[in-house]
Amino acid sequence: MPYICRERREDFGPLFDRIQITRQKDGQLPVGELNYIITRLLLQCKPHSYADYNALYGMLGCCQAEFYRRAVAVYEDEKIQENGDVYS
Repeated sequence: MPYICRERREDFGPLFDRIQITRQKDGQLPVGELNYIITRLLLQCKPHSYADYNALYGMLGCCQAEFYRRAVAVYEDEKIQENGDVYS
């Protein structure tokens, strides 16, 4: 889970405030830019061993699962209510 103490969150806040993520002219999300930012953060960790790479890769999987659980599933539940459930 991506939960850290409030003091550390406050340390990171100004960094995220400086990053502007805006949709492209065609309305698409700039997923290439997001990929670049995440990759740069991972490389900044300077992994030196399989254990390092494995830990970072596992962390990405946890991020993916948590994003699905907290954001995507909520969106899908709203759409089920709006449009009906395909499984019923």
